[in-house]
Amino acid sequence: MSVSEQQVQDALRALIDPNTQKDFISSKSARNIKVDAGKATLDVVLPYPAKMVMSDIKKMVEDAVAAAGAESVAANVSWKIVAHSVQKGVKLIPGVKNIIAVASGKGGVGKSTTAVNLALALSAEGASVGMLDADIYGPSQPTMLGITGRPESPDGQNLEPMLGHGLQAMSIGFLIDVETPMVWRGPMVTQALEQLLNNTTWKDLDYLVIDLPPGTGDIQLTLAQRVPVTGAVIVTTPQDIALIDARKGLKMFEKVGVPILGVVENMSLHICGNCGHEERIFGEGGGERMCRDYGTEFLGALPLDIRIREETDSGRPTVVAEPESRIAEIYRAIARRVAVKVGDLAVDHSSKFPSIVIQNT
Repeated sequence: MSVSEQQVQDALRALIDPNTQKDFISSKSARNIKVDAGKATLDVVLPYPAKMVMSDIKKMVEDAVAAAGAESVAANVSWKIVAHSVQKGVKLIPGVKNIIAVASGKGGVGKSTTAVNLALALSAEGASVGMLDADIYGPSQPTMLGITGRPESPDGQNLEPMLGHGLQAMSIGFLIDVETPMVWRGPMVTQALEQLLNNTTWKDLDYLVIDLPPGTGDIQLTLAQRVPVTGAVIVTTPQDIALIDARKGLKMFEKVGVPILGVVENMSLHICGNCGHEERIFGEGGGERMCRDYGTEFLGALPLDIRIREETDSGRPTVVAEPESRIAEIYRAIARRVAVKVGDLAVDHSSKFPSIVIQNT
């Protein structure tokens, strides 16, 4: 039984990528389809990093094309991450394709832990990832990534990013003593953030994850107005008091034109270490209700688990400490979904536009 190119296309049009929820033809993932004497070859280029699911996608595509009548199928699966459009009038940062801001209205909801595991999960999926700790008053990423020492500055102006678990990282915590409080007013804090962002020589990052301090103050406004943010992830817990502040954070990003990629609900469920009893000690369904109210996506829920805290405190967050665990799997699923949402946003062409110079001749 022979197969035509049209039949291959029809089979791929009926096949839905479980990560993007789109078929492989309308998403333009399937490319260079060729059929010769019953043998089909094609490229599948995904818009998100997919190291952990690449073999599943390959098998799914090859099985669908074989079922359409191909004698043999060879699908070459890869991914390509492109730079996406950002707020009007804000330029992209050299060496950084996409910036993902991780925010919460309230402190203590596990935002920094979520940010570092999200960054590590994107890296585990094959992306080049950086982490910027934007919490000037309470930097926690040096501890969470297990990084010590000071960054080098070969030219006396720009800083080389520090490295931890494959991430490029920068934090005010690398530049000051751990006991030193930052007794600074707002303008100094925003200036420090801009310098950490712009004066770090980021090296070809697909994603830069920014761990924001809680609230909707100076740092958040600076980020929204002067930093090319691709999208924001809001972290909350299910309890009403956290959701009230998380809603404020979400509305702030909406007001300044930063797309909301979705909401992560942290500490959604406690599982007793002795008997396995599940208890929702902070309430139930708050994050999902918030998503319904604002028409945004619920990215996932994480349990209140002592291992998450222990592993992050020891400088080896869950995604690297226990990559096969259910918790790491949840973080990776959230990361893939965030990458898909970034991939859906309009592509940035600013770097391709020519400079127009008007001069008298």
